[in-house]
Amino acid sequence: MGEEDFQGLIDRRAGIIGTLKQELIKRFNLPYTPEDLHEDVSLLGSGLGLDSLDALEIVLCVESCFKVKVPDNSMSILRSINTLVDFVIDEQDRLVAHR
Repeated sequence: MGEEDFQGLIDRRAGIIGTLKQELIKRFNLPYTPEDLHEDVSLLGSGLGLDSLDALEIVLCVESCFKVKVPDNSMSILRSINTLVDFVIDEQDRLVAHR
């Protein structure tokens, strides 16, 4: 992988992180800026204080913003912003590979 390819992956990931942070702040009316949210903060429970009902809204957010389908019973991807971003990238890559 060349340096340009690597930079492209970094930029792609940063874009997804930025969009996700902004959407979470907006949808849940969180008192934070995107810079305040660490990528490894726990989304549910003690981290951002979101609950299981909020998990459904997170899933809807991911599906509408990134055009991917989140499978039922996939709570593990809701662990942190990073786990969501990993899922989005994997799913987008899978969809492109199947075209």
